[in-house]
Amino acid sequence: MEQRPPLPPEQAVEYFADTVLRAAFGMVKNLSDAEDIAQDTFVSLVRASPQFESLEHQKAWLLRVAINRSKSHLTSAWMRRRTELDDALPDAFTPQENIVLDAVAALPVKYRQVVYLHYIEGYTAAEIARILRSNPNTVLSQLSRARAKLREALKGEFADEV
Repeated sequence: MEQRPPLPPEQAVEYFADTVLRAAFGMVKNLSDAEDIAQDTFVSLVRASPQFESLEHQKAWLLRVAINRSKSHLTSAWMRRRTELDDALPDAFTPQENIVLDAVAALPVKYRQVVYLHYIEGYTAAEIARILRSNPNTVLSQLSRARAKLREALKGEFADEV
């Protein structure tokens, strides 16, 4: 399989904007904060001017930066003092999807990030391990524990549909 070359920063912003925003939103659960994190991620891309081997390497770098910035945001003093306001966003999902999304959002960050990278972005455990600078077996354990937590959290929610 031929690897695609990385994109110049201006094109990378357009190409990866949605991916980076979704990764940040999946972590911080607030659209405004996720947009700020995505913007900071792309500013880092422009300032650092890293050299990438391929488009996939560039994507992995951007996701790693977005995830790290999201973690920093979640542990910041600002977040500890802030009260969450209910965003006046229209319901974009069905009630069943909202139940699942709420269960995923309630997962600890270490589980939420591997669930996002595996199920939404389609990365393998080995690829996730490289992105997060972790051991592939750790990623597999985290995925397994995340699935168990989701099963427990969603137990009884979909009994009528099974």
